[in-house]
Amino acid sequence: MKIGIVGLPNVGKSTLFNAITKSKAPAENYPFCTIDPNVGVVTVPDERINRLAVIESSQKIVPAIVEFVDIAGLVKGASKGEGLGNKFLAHIRECDAIAMVVRCFEDGNIIHVEGSINPIRDIEIIMTELCLADLDTVDKRLQRTEKGKKSGDKDAVAEWDLFSSIKKVLEEAKPAILVEATPEQEKKIKELSLLTRKPFLFIGNVSEGDLIDISKNKSYAELQKYAASQGAGCLPISAKIEAEVAELSDEEADQFLADLGIKERGLHAIIRKSYETLGQISYFTAGPMESRAWTITKGTLAPRAAGEIHSDIERGFIKAEVYSFSDLDAAGSTAKAREAGKLRTEGKEYVMKDGDVVHFRFNV
Repeated sequence: MKIGIVGLPNVGKSTLFNAITKSKAPAENYPFCTIDPNVGVVTVPDERINRLAVIESSQKIVPAIVEFVDIAGLVKGASKGEGLGNKFLAHIRECDAIAMVVRCFEDGNIIHVEGSINPIRDIEIIMTELCLADLDTVDKRLQRTEKGKKSGDKDAVAEWDLFSSIKKVLEEAKPAILVEATPEQEKKIKELSLLTRKPFLFIGNVSEGDLIDISKNKSYAELQKYAASQGAGCLPISAKIEAEVAELSDEEADQFLADLGIKERGLHAIIRKSYETLGQISYFTAGPMESRAWTITKGTLAPRAAGEIHSDIERGFIKAEVYSFSDLDAAGSTAKAREAGKLRTEGKEYVMKDGDVVHFRFNV
C-alpha cells in the first residue's frame, strides 16, 4: 500500500511524515522546505502475526508494509508552476490513496500561508490544484485520441467521450472520482493515474489539548463534516505529539499516550483508516520458516490472493487450506485446531476473509 501525503505549507505535513516514518525530512517553519519527495516505509502494526509466529515457532516475522510519500507543500497556482509542490505531483500519481493534512490549530508562532485557519478553504485550494494537474493530463490524452475520433474509429470515439466527460468535471474544479465508469472504462482511466480519481483520507492536525477532547475543536468539526459529504475517511492527529512519541521506546510511548488519555498512536490510526479507505484486509501464511502478512482487497478470491505470493501459485491453484486466526489462536496450535475441525478446504470461488491463515495447494 502506498499513501501520498499532501497539504499546504506549514500545516504540519512533514512533521507528521517524519514522526510516523521516524525519518528526518526537513520541517522548518517556512514554505517549500521539502524540496525532494520523501519516501518512508513503515510496518503495519498487527499483533496477530506475532501470535502466529509463537504458535508456529517461526524463525522470522514479515509484516505488511505501507509506503508514505511526502511532497512539498502545494499553494495556489501550483499546477502552473507556483511553489515547488507541482514538481513532485508525479511522485504521488502511483499512490493508492492520498492523505490530505489540514491544519486545525491556532499558533501565532507558525505562519499559515493563507493567513488564517480555514480547513475547507485549504482543501479547496489543494483540490483545485490537483484538478488542474489532472486536467492537463486529460487534455494530452484527448489530443492523442483526436485523430482516431475524426476517422470514426469506434474505440477512439468511446475514449474521447469518456475523457471529455472527465474533462468537464475537472473544469468545474470537481474531482474525477465523481465520474461513473464501467469496469472497461475504469481500465482506461487507470492508465492516466489521475490524482483526483484516488480515494482521499483527511487528517486534521490538531493541538495536544484538542486531541484529548476533539469536541472542542470547531475547525476539525468542519473538516469531519466535509469528509463525510465526500464519503471519505477523517481522523484527528497531533503532529506535535507524534513527533514526541517517535523519540521514545515503544514502552515509553505507550505510557506517554496513556498518561495523556490517548488510546491509539497516530501512525496506527492512519494505517487503520487507510486500510478502511482502500477496502484492504490482511491474510497470513505461517510456518517454522516465517510468519508473513499479505495485503489484499476485500472480495479477493483465493487464487488471486495466492497470486500475491507468486503467479505460479495462482496459475496452478488447486485448493486453499484455511484456518481463521481466531480459531487457531484459541486452539494454540495447528494440530489442535485441526483436531477441533477448524481446518477448512476451500476452492477457486472462495472469498478471502480478514485474518485467514492459509496454505495454498498448487501444481504447475
